[in-house]
Amino acid sequence: MSDATSPSLAHAKRLVIKIGSALVVDAEQAAPRQAWLASVAEDIAMLRRQGTAVSVVSSGAIALARHSLGLTNGALRLPEKQAAAAVGQIRLAQAWSNALSAQGLTAAQLLLTPDDTEDRRRYLNARATLTTLLDLGCIPVINENDTIATAEIRFGDNDRLAARVAQMTEADQLILLSDIDGLYTADPRTDPDARHLPVIENLTPEIEAMGGEPPPGYSSGGMRTKLLAAGIATRSGCAMAIALGKTLNPLRALMEGARCSWFLPQANAHTARKQWIAGSLNPVGEIVIDAGAAKALQHGSSLLPAGVVEVRGAFSQGDLVEVLNTSGRVLAHGLAAYDAEDARRIAGHQSTEVADILGRSGRDVLIHRDDLVVL
Repeated sequence: MSDATSPSLAHAKRLVIKIGSALVVDAEQAAPRQAWLASVAEDIAMLRRQGTAVSVVSSGAIALARHSLGLTNGALRLPEKQAAAAVGQIRLAQAWSNALSAQGLTAAQLLLTPDDTEDRRRYLNARATLTTLLDLGCIPVINENDTIATAEIRFGDNDRLAARVAQMTEADQLILLSDIDGLYTADPRTDPDARHLPVIENLTPEIEAMGGEPPPGYSSGGMRTKLLAAGIATRSGCAMAIALGKTLNPLRALMEGARCSWFLPQANAHTARKQWIAGSLNPVGEIVIDAGAAKALQHGSSLLPAGVVEVRGAFSQGDLVEVLNTSGRVLAHGLAAYDAEDARRIAGHQSTEVADILGRSGRDVLIHRDDLVVL
């Protein structure tokens, strides 16, 4: 929370816009909100004329197909979601293509899974594709590939996907269009004393606690996932805004001063490799450390075996793991120098003891500082 000056959409060089299902799809008609999409396309054309490269992360595929497939009652089973996505993705892409082409813009469709952002090689390949499309003047329209993603490997929300896309494209601004005009100290629908926060400089535990549970309906996000997205974006040097998206021309309204909440980018943004580590969504293990080790990490040290209290999960050398304190708070992400079995064997021991314990020489750290990002 701060009185610091908020960013301006007029100054964006590379922009990512995230749009949820409730904005894209008319639930009663089970059809795209064409007038609204046309107004957003007008806004994007305005931004392109000022020199801003724009990417769109759009939900809506499953919502567009539910009615025509007779899947209107209750939650969908995974195969039904995948079938609906296969049908709806065509309609969603066509809706965006029509809206953008009316403004003389070329839409490009990309479908991503978590593996495309979590695997370093695939991440770099997706980044190269996005960068080339932007350089060619296209408007990438991105969604999660729900037709093949299983429940275990889904993003589950497009807020964090949008933050990863912002990271990939080296965007300087990310806009999450929502049904609310920003972050409040409490739910303004139920608490009359809730205060709107126009600028958030740091994602403190107090701010993180303001995220609630996902709302019912089509959306799988909510404020909780928006704050997670803010963490990914701001650590990458990208400012993020939560803004009201219901009205026509929501981006123009934002440029003209509509109320929103801006999360300011961290001044010490990480290198591209460390941005990837910090933004990873699916760590495969956990390492719990004591207070002394936690303090050492804050001062830029590597994670030594001596400070490790517990090793959880099954992971291999080079896998991404979370580092937690004994209270369960995530302190860092890092690439493990040992697999889980060896990490358990050397946990709590001095680095000089590692070779004797394992019966071979090895690294004297559990996670090297070059492979570690403190969150």
